[in-house]
This record gives sequence, C-alpha cells and structure tokens, in this order.
Amino acid sequence: MPEFDIRPVTPPEVPAIAALARESWQAAYIGIITQAQIDFMLAQRYDHQRLRADLEVPDKWLDQAFDGERRVGFAACEICKGEYKLDKLYIHPDFQRQGIGSALVAHVTARARKLGYPCAILAVNKQNAQAIAAYRKYGFTVREAVTNDIGNGFIMDDYIMERLFS
Repeated sequence: MPEFDIRPVTPPEVPAIAALARESWQAAYIGIITQAQIDFMLAQRYDHQRLRADLEVPDKWLDQAFDGERRVGFAACEICKGEYKLDKLYIHPDFQRQGIGSALVAHVTARARKLGYPCAILAVNKQNAQAIAAYRKYGFTVREAVTNDIGNGFIMDDYIMERLFS
C-alpha cells in the first residue's frame, strides 16, 4: 500500500476540509440525492464554525491525508452512543482507488482498537454502491437499515455498517 501522511486537522485547515468535502460530495452524491439536499447537508455538516467546534471535543477526531503537499482525503470519527463511529470518509475524486481510503480506515480503526472498542460503525447511503463496495473491502458488513428525517423535508436512507475487531 502506498504511504500517505495522515495527521490531525487544525483550525486553520478547516476551510480546506470544507472545500474538499464539497468537491467530494458533488462527485459522490449527484444522482443519489438532490442538489438541494447536498447543499443542505454540506451547510449542516461542514460549516466552518461547526468543524472548528468539533476539533475541541475530546471524543471527536478529524484526520486528513496528504500525498506530498496535496490534501487528498479526510476522515472524521466520534464516540456516538457508546460506539466508535466513522462519521465521514471522503477522498478527492482525482485520488480515489489509490489506497488513501484504506490508509485512513486503517488509521481510524487502529484508534478504535487502542481505545478498546470492539468494532467501528458507519452510516452509508443505501444507493452509494461505490462506497458500500469500498467499505465491504475494508471489512465492514451491513448491520441494519435506517431512515432518518434530517429536516427541511430531507431524509437519510442509510445502512449502518460495522467492522468487528478480532
């Protein structure tokens, strides 16, 4: 596997993470959810003030991957309802299928193991076949299907996937 530099996001880097999220979402979700829902969710989840606040929470982590000097992906994890959750994993569209997602998943699951969690969970849109296939490759399996109202007339129709650690 290629080596990527993975390091924590710092407050001055928040705008770059939000920009990378927008680029990744535009590539990943067109045709799965509407542009209006993409814009709504980006505003909810990638507001600069919210991301900066997340960096201050002890049980939340935001890591980024670099290929040389280029930021190529990021992952966000948190302790949610007593479980270790991979909340966000996005790779720049130009850098997908190069091992960056695998490196980030290895990084965040190593943290989960170190903290003593028996598994990692995540939510993925049921229509995002590319992401589901990638998560299966990383050892995740579908635990359940959920539908959540996120406001503004939008829903998230997801699978909860988990990866058990042996």
